Amino acid sequence: MKPRLRSLILAHVFLVSFIALVMIPLVIVVSISLRRGNFAANGIFPTAETFSFEHWRRILGLAEGGEPVLLWFWNSVKVSAVAASGILLLSATAAYAFARMKFAGKSALLNSLLILQMFPMVLSLIAIYAILETLGRFWPALGLNSHGGLILAYLGGVAMHIWMIKGYFASMPVSIEESASVDGASPWQTFWMIMLPSAMPIFAVVFILSFIGMMGEYPLASVVLQDTRHWTLAVGANSFLYEQNYLWGDFAATAVLSGVPITVLFLFCQRFLVSGLTAGGVKE
Repeated sequence: MKPRLRSLILAHVFLVSFIALVMIPLVIVVSISLRRGNFAANGIFPTAETFSFEHWRRILGLAEGGEPVLLWFWNSVKVSAVAASGILLLSATAAYAFARMKFAGKSALLNSLLILQMFPMVLSLIAIYAILETLGRFWPALGLNSHGGLILAYLGGVAMHIWMIKGYFASMPVSIEESASVDGASPWQTFWMIMLPSAMPIFAVVFILSFIGMMGEYPLASVVLQDTRHWTLAVGANSFLYEQNYLWGDFAATAVLSGVPITVLFLFCQRFLVSGLTAGGVKE
């Protein structure tokens, strides 16, 4: 067998094995959501006798006694989309300033942003709770038990995204902006009409990562959102895991439902990722 053919076969075997390894948890979760009862007592995969849509009917509100899962789903999509858009706006403008402008304290601010990322957001829950409680006394829409307050807390996690976008901006040649300036473009016109369209791949990456992270975020959302009607999908799904009875079927169906907007978003942004990231940055 030729070395090239052997390498090709090994590469395909590795890729197929990797895909199968990734798909096994997904197949198990989908199987649990499509079987009657709890998988702990009746097995994992459905059979002809145990196949049922009872868990899906319950979470979709088609059966009596179900939780408002669709409302939680909408809350998650709304909060994640608005917060991801805000993070993208803040990180893009800040990254451009760090990449192209000169001002006092630039290096110190960049290092501070990097150091802040060493501490997870869960360590600042008490501080965030106190800030939102105080803020809610003046603006209830930005306080505790509000989606506005949760979005405001999520906007604090922009530091790593600023570093990502800054690195992408730094890889773009300065000559493009210099040419635009010679043609009479203002700094804002250069940023809006030249830099932003060229940086769409990294913007798509930042938006997707932010959206995915906030769709599955639980600790902060469970502290800020106290009313059942305001819960996100991650907080609501955790309510299926009672200490006395774990509703794995409902939990699995909710988990599959949470992956729908992420899949749709990835498919929508895929053209930006493939056409931009595979081609690299703008060259001279």
